Amino acid sequence: MGSVAAVAYTGSVIGLSNAWYKQYKTEKFHFFNDNSEWLQMDKVGHAYTTYTLGLAGMQTLRWAGVKEKKAIWLGGFTGTFYLTTIEMFDAYSQNWGFSWGDMGANAAGSLLVCLQEQFWKEQRLQLKFSFYRTNYPQYRPDLLGNNFSEQVLKDYNGQIYWLSANVSSFLKKENKFPKWLNIAVGYGADGMTGGMQNIVIIDADGNTKDFLRQRQYYFSLDCDLTKIKTRSKFLKSVFRVINILKIPAPALELTGGKMKLLVK
Repeated sequence: MGSVAAVAYTGSVIGLSNAWYKQYKTEKFHFFNDNSEWLQMDKVGHAYTTYTLGLAGMQTLRWAGVKEKKAIWLGGFTGTFYLTTIEMFDAYSQNWGFSWGDMGANAAGSLLVCLQEQFWKEQRLQLKFSFYRTNYPQYRPDLLGNNFSEQVLKDYNGQIYWLSANVSSFLKKENKFPKWLNIAVGYGADGMTGGMQNIVIIDADGNTKDFLRQRQYYFSLDCDLTKIKTRSKFLKSVFRVINILKIPAPALELTGGKMKLLVK
């Protein structure tokens, strides 16, 4: 199992280096403060990524027969270990640098996995993700994505990160609250065509496009698919994978002091 993980890790790092960083110039190790970029959406994304990879790493080590405490802490920090490698690429890249903000977000995601598993033996609070397409990539496709798959990763305007709480887990064991029903709060942002600030954009008619950068907050219902009882090992695996995504449901959105009801 260790050799397979090592090969997968090495292969992905080499592939990332050739596909992304190779096209940019390098320089000596340096730091870069990007904490004000993208209204911190990228930082929440880091935490979500390490949380998700930590769950997978922990479950993999358990399957391999690793002792519980090691499986929790070594597996749970899989995401931070992996993203630290990427952070080192940034540190030597002329376009970026080593970000302590990224590292803090990475550690936060991993700790959310480990501490819950250590003290509750389950994930009562889960980080989840949802995405919807926006109109912003048409103005800066190289930065925000040329197609749907790129936009999911690059267009922070369409990303929403959720903290989904399993209510039943916090109640007494004999409670009748549906064990699969969660309550979720979400964070997103809108109006961003650049990291720190928006550039001047002129449309085909010669009109200047002025977008207002603003934070968005959400409240919605969600589903913890891992709480759905089934005897099928296949379905359990499918539910575990899909559970990293927020189930679409009616949601309240608060943007710029205005609230509206929609489905997210």
